[in-house]
Order: sequence, then structure tokens, then C-alpha cells
Amino acid sequence: MGQNNSTHQIQFGVFFQGVNFSTIWHWPQSGDQVAFESFRRVAQTAERGRFAAVFVGEGLRLREHLGRLHNLDVAGRPDAQTLDAALAAVTEKIGVVSTQSTTYNDPADLAYRLASLNLLSGGRNAWNIVTTHNAWTGENFRRGGYVSGEDRYRHADAFIQAVKAIWRSWETGTVADSAAADDWSTGIPQHVEVHNEFYDLDVRRTLPITPGGRPVLFQAGDSAEGRDLAAKHADVIFSAHPEFTDATEFAADIARRVEAAGRPAGAVTAFPGSTFVIGDTDAEAREKYREVRLAQITPQTAIAYLEQFWGRDLSEYDPDGPLPELDPAVEVSNETRGSGFQNARAREVAEQWRAQAADNGWSIREFVIHHTARGNDDNGFVGSVQTIADNLQRYADTGIVSGFNITPYLTPTGLDEIVNQLVPELQSRGIYPTEYAGDTLREHLGLSPELP
Repeated sequence: MGQNNSTHQIQFGVFFQGVNFSTIWHWPQSGDQVAFESFRRVAQTAERGRFAAVFVGEGLRLREHLGRLHNLDVAGRPDAQTLDAALAAVTEKIGVVSTQSTTYNDPADLAYRLASLNLLSGGRNAWNIVTTHNAWTGENFRRGGYVSGEDRYRHADAFIQAVKAIWRSWETGTVADSAAADDWSTGIPQHVEVHNEFYDLDVRRTLPITPGGRPVLFQAGDSAEGRDLAAKHADVIFSAHPEFTDATEFAADIARRVEAAGRPAGAVTAFPGSTFVIGDTDAEAREKYREVRLAQITPQTAIAYLEQFWGRDLSEYDPDGPLPELDPAVEVSNETRGSGFQNARAREVAEQWRAQAADNGWSIREFVIHHTARGNDDNGFVGSVQTIADNLQRYADTGIVSGFNITPYLTPTGLDEIVNQLVPELQSRGIYPTEYAGDTLREHLGLSPELP
């Protein structure tokens, strides 16, 4: 198909989840889940496909289940910043995005580490901001779970403001550009003082600013507070809204919040997460997607998923049978399997789920497969290359998203079909980059060379 008149292009990113059941580790074609070679292969494939960035998730604590280690999920990935530094060394253009919590870091230290990777990678680093607050994860740290749920976003706002203040404290042009200069630093970096309910800091920045500006800021919160935080600080939102109508409504909501935050229109764009499954025909792709979902949601995974909300052992139930009629043993679900399970009103959830499963004739396993699809069942990214490209054309025509953050279901070959088959079709339509726009992630994403 030839060029068209779309004014926007779609970008892709690849997302390595930190702890997850999306990655199928038990298929024969699956590779090592922690070896650097697997990450290198994916990153270099993505760069060949002109992906904007590699996103690395973070899992600060192994998940538990009914007091035992939950060993069905992929877990134990390398530290996000360490991995990103290694990937930056074996790539040339692609951005590297590190997920880092505002709760279990300190502003001066994180600002230094992010600035360091941005400098050494030539402006390719970004920070995916998360606001972990549960005490379960906090047990790994001396201070424990010291941020309450009510304070998590106010604390995150104070943290980000401190980091940005540190980044902008050393002005451009303050490092000598000649060996004949009397001093290496021709200017004095300012003290950064932060005094609020969360921090009492007096910092002098260690590194000069990176050419092209501060690291790009991503934010992944989806609550009202999370959206407000993104509207105030982020460049890009890593959203959970890939379906076209949902993505359109999300974009409009973020635009209103950006305006209320006093930032210019278009200051924040979206990169929704999604999974692409390609077949020679739409029917073949749907069958392939079905196989993928059955491999992701094994019978054991389906039962364990319900157990987290029921708070009791459900191993006597048939995964291919109906949802349990007995009530949950807990009032509120806990967080030991991740934020998606946290603080749900267990009995209300159980009643809703039983009704939904009964209405659709779903077994336990079928229910969990549909419930965890996150829009992929009907978002149009399962099909032939032509079908998926036609759907992506709508996003390019409207510009409601910057691109999509793709979670491959296989490591390290999960991007091969996308890069080898889908990308060339999108490029032929003129809705996907044929070359990188420059050398920095800001250039890839069309962001201004903004200083902090």
C-alpha cells in the first residue's frame, strides 16, 4: 500500500515487565528470562525496527501467594538501570527507559544515576515514574512502607520536583571547552534546597547537564491522582488504554488535566501498552492468540489468580468449572502479588466476577483469560499484517497516541514478526519512521530539547 496523507506517525516501544505472567517461559521456543543475551537480542531487534525505546520494568520484591513464594510468574529480572546501562552499550539509537519508584529511592541519588545514564548514552535515557507505597515491598528497606496510600502522590510530586530542581541547577555552558581554561568548571552549580514535609535537602549537583536536556519522563499511574501527576510532570504516559475509543477518551481527559496544570497543549502524549499477535490470516491470528492466552493463563495460574482475592486455598476447584460460590475469607485483598490485587473489596469483587462469568458462560480459566486481557481481546492488534496496519492507520490519522508499548509474549523472539512483517507495511504507508529522527530519545519522540 502506498503513502497516504496522515500527518502523524506511530512509534513503538518494547516493554520488559519486571514480574509478570504475560511472558511465556515454559514453551520450548522460550529463551532465558534473565540472561543478558536475551535482552540484547530483543533490544537490537527493536532498534532494527526503529523502535523508540526499550522499557524495563522493576520488581523490588518477589511475589508471594498465601504465604508462599508465587513461582508461576516470571520473576527475578536484573535491576532496571543496570540492565539499561548494558543495553545502551550494545545499541546506538534506541532509548532506554528505567522504571524507578519515588518511594524506595532518594531524590539526589536517583537524579545522579539517571543523569549519569543519560550522559553516557548520549541522551537516550528516560525515567518511568512509579509510586510504590505498600509496606510489603517496604520490608526490603530499612524505612519500611513509610508512605501511606493517601500520601503516595503528594510524596511523588515532592520527589519529582526535587529531582528536576537538581537537574536544572547546573546551567549549560559551565564546563570548559578548552584545555587552556584555568578551571574545568567555568560556572558554579547552584545549591538546591528542598524543604517540605517529606524532604530536607541541600544538594549540589555532580554532573553538568546533558546536551539535549534532562531525561524524558514517563508516568504509568491510571488513577485520578496518577493522571494529575502525569499532567504536571510527564512527557509521555505509559497508559493502559490501547482500544481506540478508550484511547480517545483517555487523551481528552489528559488534555484537560494538562491545561489545568498550566502546561501547553500536547505537552503530554500517550504510549498505551499492548500485545500484537500476527498471523497470515485473521483467523490464524485469532487461533494463535487463543494459544498464547492459554499458555499465559495456565490452570494453576487461573486458580492462583482467584485465590488472591478469595484469600483462601481453592485448589479443590476445577479450573474448567464455575467460579466458587463460597465467599472470600478476607474483606480486602492484599498486595503480595502486585498492585493489581491491592485493596480490592474482596466480597464485592467476587459477586461481580461470579455474575460476569455466569452471564458469559465462562469457567474459572476462561474468566481469568478474559479479565486479564486488558483490551487485547478486541483492540484490533490480533490479525493479519494488513488488518493490524489498517487499525493502526486510524491512530495515525487522529494522533491520539504517540505509539504503543508492546509486551512480547516470548523472549527473545517476540518482536521478530512485528519488525520483519508489520513495520515494513507501516513504513510503506508513511505512518511509521523509516529512520531515527536523531540521536536522542527526545528527538525520536518529537519532544523539544527541553532543559529541566
